[in-house]
Amino acid sequence: MFKRNIFTLIIFGLIMVAFSACGHKGHDHDEEAEKADHHDHDEIVLSPEKAKAAGVKVEAIVPGTFHGVIHTSGKVMAASCDETTVVATISGRVGYKDHVSEGLKVGNGTTLFTITSAGMQVAEGDPVLRAKIDFEKAERDYNRAELLIKDKIISEKDLAVAKAEYEAAKLTYTSMQKTRSAGGVVVAAPRGGFIKQCLVNEGDYVEAGQPLAIITQNQHLYLRAEVPERKFNELNQIKCAKFRTSYSSRLYDITDMGGHIQSYGRSAEVNNSYIPVIFEFNNTGDVVQGSYAEIYLITSDRTNVMSVPLSSLTEEQGLHYVYIQVDEEGYRKQEVTLGESDGERIEILAGIKSGEKVVTKGAIQIKLASASNAIPAHNHNH
Repeated sequence: MFKRNIFTLIIFGLIMVAFSACGHKGHDHDEEAEKADHHDHDEIVLSPEKAKAAGVKVEAIVPGTFHGVIHTSGKVMAASCDETTVVATISGRVGYKDHVSEGLKVGNGTTLFTITSAGMQVAEGDPVLRAKIDFEKAERDYNRAELLIKDKIISEKDLAVAKAEYEAAKLTYTSMQKTRSAGGVVVAAPRGGFIKQCLVNEGDYVEAGQPLAIITQNQHLYLRAEVPERKFNELNQIKCAKFRTSYSSRLYDITDMGGHIQSYGRSAEVNNSYIPVIFEFNNTGDVVQGSYAEIYLITSDRTNVMSVPLSSLTEEQGLHYVYIQVDEEGYRKQEVTLGESDGERIEILAGIKSGEKVVTKGAIQIKLASASNAIPAHNHNH
């Protein structure tokens, strides 16, 4: 009996040791699984094949040269040297030769308007009749002067004056006579370009010399940036500008368009706390004058600056993130603190270290992969 009890105790002890060992191993296994699960939660997995298909690209970020930026807004305007004003050559009533409207392309010499005084009665009388009277008087005075000069009654200077008045009156009368025709006096475009603004309506009465329309060649444009007066001390550091119009996502660089800074104000305008900075540049054909623009004024260079392309950034609830590649198929989401942007790249004040590989293209694809990884696996335990 005693031997049987001893044997039973030994067997029970061996079973307990084995059970304890199994339990310990199971605990270790759970710990390793928990660590693995934790690692998977932090790391976003995207195979190289899928990354390539999604257009994902990475860049090793190192400190480099960046520049100061004044971020502001402004407007694209026509350059003054690019505009010509069409004026009335005589007084009379305006008629459109064809449909003259803003944006119409015209060539040098294209007929835009006709002006006629036929059937008009103004306070000073019929303008054509008045021009005829002036011409006939000037002609008589000139003929008389030619007779008097022979007897040296008048000087050569008096004769020259009489001749000049006669020729001017003749030119005016000849032009006015044409208004008696059906079409009237033709007013043509002095050079080719586009109608920027039509200043009169058909049927309006105009005086000689009155502006009728403005033609622009649209070859040169101005970019007017409105700079807050608190940035006045930085104006002399401005080297160039980049801008993006309200109707396009394209970023234009003034330097690439043969542009340069034209001038900048020395004081803020009345009732305005902004100082104008003007750039002139060549129109590439797809910049619309009069359009509003987001402008990045580039100032002096700065060294040892970490920066990434704007395409690297994603935003969630007001915070900005980039994705860092940790291995061939692993990525990590990293919050960053932003500095200045020039419309292409943006300064990173904190969040990344030199040499880290940041996703520069396809960040949105990594973000989608992150959301996919966050979906829990189906659980069969109910």
